[in-house]
Formats: sequence, structure tokens, C-alpha cells
Amino acid sequence: MLLAFFVLAAMPNWVPVRWSSGDPTSLELLAETPVNCILLESSNWNPDMVKKASGRGIATLGVLRAGTDLAGLARRATSLQMTGVVLEGDFDAPAADQVRSALANSGLTVIELPVRRRIRLDSRDAIVGTSEGLWPGIQIEHGGSVRSGPTSNPWIDTNTGFLRFLRAANDAAQWIGVRPPPKRAVSVDQYGVVLADAAMSGARWIVSLDEDLDRRLLAREPQAIVDWKKICAYLGYFENRKEWRDYKAYSKFAVVQDTESGGLLSASLLDMLSVQHTAVRPVLTRRLDKESLHGARVVLNVDAESISAQQKDALQEFVASGGVLLNPPRGWRFPPSSEKRLTPDRRQMNQIQGLWEITYAATVRKNFGARTFNTSSVLYNLLATPDAKSLLIHLVNYVDVPAETVAVQVLGEWKHARLYRPGMPPEDLPLYPIKDGTGIDVDRIPVFATLKVDQ
Repeated sequence: MLLAFFVLAAMPNWVPVRWSSGDPTSLELLAETPVNCILLESSNWNPDMVKKASGRGIATLGVLRAGTDLAGLARRATSLQMTGVVLEGDFDAPAADQVRSALANSGLTVIELPVRRRIRLDSRDAIVGTSEGLWPGIQIEHGGSVRSGPTSNPWIDTNTGFLRFLRAANDAAQWIGVRPPPKRAVSVDQYGVVLADAAMSGARWIVSLDEDLDRRLLAREPQAIVDWKKICAYLGYFENRKEWRDYKAYSKFAVVQDTESGGLLSASLLDMLSVQHTAVRPVLTRRLDKESLHGARVVLNVDAESISAQQKDALQEFVASGGVLLNPPRGWRFPPSSEKRLTPDRRQMNQIQGLWEITYAATVRKNFGARTFNTSSVLYNLLATPDAKSLLIHLVNYVDVPAETVAVQVLGEWKHARLYRPGMPPEDLPLYPIKDGTGIDVDRIPVFATLKVDQ
């Protein structure tokens, strides 16, 4: 029981990677890296691997999938004294409960990484997450052209909207298990983009190497080791600054939605706003109340037709205090989503268009906490301390050419700005007054950066 307690306490700080070897000597590649948790396929489970990992302070998680002997594999993981198991993929709640029952007295932990539609948002687990996600980057259409977003900016495939929604639903540590596209080599900087796409919303990407780099790394090829060390340096950028995890989503513009109104989708309203470079924070419909609206200036109520009388009272009080409430047209509901889609289909996008026009008119060129300029390939997330006296602005560049001459405008008066970039020392930046706020210029963002602004 004591061991189980320490495991539970350590779980929020696990930094996971998929490890494709059962050779205990391969763990030497994890020395002096932030990685302290490995996901192992059952073919790589063996007592020597588990024992060697434990001796290095590395948690071992056995991967289980639907369609296999879940209870039998769970018992095998117990006999090997693994740290726990990960249920990954399209499984239902009874299957997960079966595994939990099999491990009830073992001390092993169970982590669920289902497809998005099966995430238990009310879970009390130390880690919640999903096996489904988009591979982040600029979306290229057939023929090689760049797809445009709703504001003519390049459309960026990102998991940030979904992860912001998940963060609003559950305060547990969050993992996303998206893998590299098959038969495709991934550059080191692209790995940096993928992990930053998750990290800027407070989640962790389960590091998964493409087949070529994975093979070369395990073979100890010199260039592969150099690339691996750089990937781990990108990981360390976020993991070595644990105080940043105390910052929460911040914006004076709130979007009220839930699972049935697009919260589990990518490329929906939250991402459309991100591509427009509008700071936004989600509020779960089921958690809509006076407190959740604190600090908001504008609220988009996607679920206007389904809220309770008490929630309507909270919104009326918000409006009475000077807030602006955006409601869809009467009778409008978010179009049903296919269980197998991560993004809206064309029919859904057509139905969303009317709501988007209302949203765009109310938010375009307005500052709800921070705005960025000259950032067509950059997305950002705005976070703040509970007292809103310190801000973090994570900026991620989704193309392989550095973003340059970036301008950031922060609402209100601020005294200090410090820029963090991987592999570079922190840099204090000058601030200058602008209308209703403070301006800060960033000369260059190769992959990702963080701007910390304080009063």
C-alpha cells in the first residue's frame, strides 16, 4: 500500500515515451533525460527490463488494447511487478472496469487512453488522456497548396482546442498519444512542435519516434543519438519549469460548450479562434455558473438551448453587470458529430458558419488579454496566475522557417517581460505603451517560445 501511495504521488510528474525495446541496456539512452516513464508493448515485457527500469527510477507501463486478453495481460503485468498498465484505443467503460477489477489488489495503476468520445471527463484518475489526435502542422491540401483558415491564414492542424477543453473539464495530468504518420521521417524540430502543441495547453505528448529514427536510435547511430538529445532538450524546456504548471487558462472571452457541442473536436470553434489569434478560454456547460464567468467580458454560449434555469440566471447577471452575451440563432444546436471523426465534416462546418459569423464579428481585432501580429504560422496560448498578476504566452511556430519580427500586445499595463526559447538563455525585453495595453516585440521564434509578463 505504501508503494502504491508513492506511485500515485509521482504520476502527475511522469514524462512518458513509447519504448520499442525489451533490452534492459536500451534504458541507457534515457540517462540524463526528463523521461521517467516508458510504455511497453507486451512483446517487450520481461523481468530484467522491469527490474532495470525500476532501479533507474523509471515507471514501466504495459500497453493493453481491446480485442486482447485484457485480464490475462493485467495479471501478467502484476507478476512482472510493472508500475501499471495503459488501456489504449477504442475500448468501452466495462472493459476498463474489468482491468481495474483484475488489478484491484495489485498496487498497479491503470491509465485510460481511449478514443476521444470515450474519455471519462469526470474521472478522478491522476492521469487522463486519449490515444487520438491530429499530427500538428500546417495542413497541405492535395496538390501541395496550403489550406486557408476562416480568416485566410494558413490552417494549422492542432490539438490545442481539444486539450484546452479537456483541461477545463479535469485538472488531472493529461496525455495525448498521437503517433507520427506512418512511413514518414520526422525532423527534430517537428518533434519539438508536436510536444509544444500539447505542452502549451498543459498536457504531455507521449513521445513516439518515427520508425526510422527509432531503429537508428536503438542501434546507437551517432546522428540518431544527437537528434534524441535535442528532442529531450525540448522536453526539458517545459519539464524543468514546473512552476509554469500553476498557470491557468486566461482570457476575457469565454466559450461555453460541452461534449455534445464540439468540445471533443479539433478544428472547431476553439481552434478557429486560435487561428484568428484570439485569446479564449473554454467553460464547460455543465460547470457554467457565476464563478466560472469571473473576469469575462464576452461570452459565447454555444449551448444556449440546453442550459438550466439556474445557469440562465448566471448569464443574466453577467449581462446586467456589463458583459456581452453571444447566443446562436434561436433553435440552433451544434450538429451531431460522427463517432469516428476528430474534426467537423463539411456538413457540420456549413452549419457552424452562421455561429462563426456572429463570433467573428464580436471578436475580430479585439484584445481579450493578448494579441499577436505577424504570426500566420504561429499559435499561442494565454495563461495566468490565479491573481492575474503574471502571464505566460506560449507561442508555437508550425512551419520549418523561423517566425520573425513578432509583435505581442498585452491588455493592461505591465512592467517586466522575459522571453524563453529552447537552447537559449532567458532574455529581458523592452516594453512600450499602446492603446489599452503594452507592446512587446520578439525578434525570432525558430520552433517555440514563451513570453512571461509580470506587473
